Amino acid sequence: MSQLTLETIGATRQEYQWIWQGQQLSIAYDILGEGKTVLLLPALSSVSTRGEMGELAKSLASQFQVVAVDWPGFGQSSRSQLDYRPALYHQFLQYFVKNIINKPAAVVAAGHAAGYAMKLAKTQPDIFSHIVLAAPTWRGPLPTMGLNEEQSNILREIVRSPILGEMLYALNTIPPFLNFMYRGHVFAKGDILTDNFIQQKWQTTQQPGARFASAAFVTGALDPVQNRSDFLAWFKDLSIPVMVAIGEQSPPKSKAEMEALSQLPGVQSRLLPGSLGLHEEYADKLAEVILPFLNS
Repeated sequence: MSQLTLETIGATRQEYQWIWQGQQLSIAYDILGEGKTVLLLPALSSVSTRGEMGELAKSLASQFQVVAVDWPGFGQSSRSQLDYRPALYHQFLQYFVKNIINKPAAVVAAGHAAGYAMKLAKTQPDIFSHIVLAAPTWRGPLPTMGLNEEQSNILREIVRSPILGEMLYALNTIPPFLNFMYRGHVFAKGDILTDNFIQQKWQTTQQPGARFASAAFVTGALDPVQNRSDFLAWFKDLSIPVMVAIGEQSPPKSKAEMEALSQLPGVQSRLLPGSLGLHEEYADKLAEVILPFLNS
């Protein structure tokens, strides 16, 4: 399996110029297909890119207009040396939907993108017509492993620093480590992780300034909430149809959080093969359950 770029399947590459605290950021996104709009939000991670939504976009574009975007600090969007925090991403998503889509649309949000999509839906109930959460998460890797806030903050500042930070980031993004990460909790099948696939992911991590947003995510600085109850509150009294896709092979802690969502009134859930990267590894299976839901 190689990473599918949306340009290779006929998508139109676009850039959205967005200003955050006086600094202009260039946001990369693609448009594919025709019809009602579906916004695809990739998971936040060191290898985050809208390209991971490529196979899913290809399937959905047969019936919808698909918009796939790179988050600020990730993919081909600007990777400036900012203090990446949830406020930046909440505001970015609000402005992007308002200025680029500007009409009710469906959204498919993977991983941490779920929290940002849900908060926007809660504060602006008319903005999304349908919500699909693919292996949703709200807690970053190191907090999940048990690091407290002080430890996470220290580590984030070290990674942001020159020389030492660059060295630590390089060590944690070398191809063998990326392979280990994917086998551990992202993909369910190791045979997909070819040398070419890992090399493409590694190249994503090597863009200038890539370590800043990545360090924020890994240390929990991009967690949209600090506890489960706050995350669940965004689902309360929500009139928008919501579907949660749960990866059958997801890590136990993450899977428990997904299953907690599936117990909420009005939330549909589907158990699919895969782990935290099911939206990429099993895009065909995800599309099979999404299409009828979006057309309902």
